[in-house]
Amino acid sequence: MNKNTGYAIAFAIALAAPFVGYPVFLMKLLCFSLFACAFNLLIGFTGLLSFGHAAFFGAAGYVAGNALKVWGLPMELGLLAGAGAAAVIGLVMGALAIRRQGIYFSMITLALAQMVYFGCLRAGELTGGEDGLQGVPRGKLLGMLDLGNDFVLYYVVLAIAVGGFALIVRTVHSPFGQVLKAIKENEPRAISLGYDVDKYKLLAFVLSATLAGLAGATNTLVQGFETLTDVHWSMSGLVILMTLVGGMGTLAGPILGAMIIIALENKLGDLGGFLAGHTGIDWFNQLGEAVSMVTGLIFVACVLLFRRGIVGEFVARFGGNGGGKHA
Repeated sequence: MNKNTGYAIAFAIALAAPFVGYPVFLMKLLCFSLFACAFNLLIGFTGLLSFGHAAFFGAAGYVAGNALKVWGLPMELGLLAGAGAAAVIGLVMGALAIRRQGIYFSMITLALAQMVYFGCLRAGELTGGEDGLQGVPRGKLLGMLDLGNDFVLYYVVLAIAVGGFALIVRTVHSPFGQVLKAIKENEPRAISLGYDVDKYKLLAFVLSATLAGLAGATNTLVQGFETLTDVHWSMSGLVILMTLVGGMGTLAGPILGAMIIIALENKLGDLGGFLAGHTGIDWFNQLGEAVSMVTGLIFVACVLLFRRGIVGEFVARFGGNGGGKHA
């Protein structure tokens, strides 16, 4: 099937989804799909493993939340403020981290992200501390459309997610994206060809951080609150898991991975209650508390059986030998 046809079918399904599913849950899926795609731009196409992407996702959520609730900015400026804050943090973190390679790069991003986490924890007047930032208003789109309506907000979030995904696709297939892939495959060769590798890696890091921040700001708008969970290191681990499960280095893989992991987190408890009610086995009621164990098992299964991720394995088996690698 043609790649563009696949995108068209997926978009048509997304348009119809709120009529058969819970819009808030679907919006959460879209936000985390964009988050995973932003992370994949860095690891899948540039070869940089960041352990600190939660800093961009969570910090942008706090900035957007304050912009909407405290500063009284319109929705559009609130989201831009969140994405802009993530870009600034990404610029600082990237400038410090790209001086190192491999695990040292990853450890620096983790350490800097933890500094952001503790900053959010201590800045209680802005973040609400351990209680989080509550009661973030949705506002209106262009001052006219009330975003308190879940259906209206869903299509706004869908437009944001599609726009972010389209930017990633355009970036990957641009000359800039080709240089990023060259850096991932053979950095010394890219240097020998005269490319300023550090500049390209920093630009990729900032772009990835900005899109992750846009996802975090949009998620805060949808949920109406922001907590320390979104800026904790475990969120960085979660987005890594989403990307690996779906297929690192593919365009559609992180979306599928995000949907699987978020669906498990939100629906595992419901499944446990259903099974307990129909089988009489009380143990199933604890299934919702075992999300980490289940996602861990999925990760192990993917490492053992689907090393390229679900989409990566599918493309490798059925995609032929064309450019399907990035489907």
